[in-house]
Amino acid sequence: MVMSAPVGSKTVEVTLETAWQTIDLAQAISEGVAESAGFEEDDIHKIGMSVREGIINAIHYGNRMQREKNVFLKFVFEPQRLVIHMIDQGKGFEVNHVEDPLAEENLMKTSGRGLLIVQAFMDEMRIGRGPNGGAELTMAKQFPRPFGDKEN
Repeated sequence: MVMSAPVGSKTVEVTLETAWQTIDLAQAISEGVAESAGFEEDDIHKIGMSVREGIINAIHYGNRMQREKNVFLKFVFEPQRLVIHMIDQGKGFEVNHVEDPLAEENLMKTSGRGLLIVQAFMDEMRIGRGPNGGAELTMAKQFPRPFGDKEN
C-alpha cells in the first residue's frame, strides 16, 4: 500500500494491491477519512461499506485477482462533499450490462448487490473508464457542514 497526502492538501491517494486483505484496509482507511472530515457515525459506516463493495468489485471483477494489478483510491475534499474515485486496472465494463440484483431470477444469487449498496448509501455514483483503462467508480457524499468548518 502506498498513501500520499501533501501537507495542506484536500486529497488523499492510496494505491492498494489486489488481495483480499485489501478490502478491510480500504474500508478502515475510508472510515478514518470520513471521520476526520466530520461525518456522523451512520454516514461513516455508509462510506466505509460503499468503499468496501467497490474494492471487492475492483479486485474480483476488474483486476481478476491478478496480484500485479493495483486499485487506486482517491479521496477529494470539496467544499460541500467528499468525492471518492476508485480505479482498477481491468478491462472496464458497461454498467447497463450488469444484471439487476432485484430481478426475480437474481434474488437468490450470492453476488451482484455491490453497486446497489453504493447507490443506496452515497449521494452520487458514476461508473466510467479510468484515464488508463479499467473501470472508475466515482461516488460522493455531502458533508454535514462545509469542509473545514470548525463548528462542533
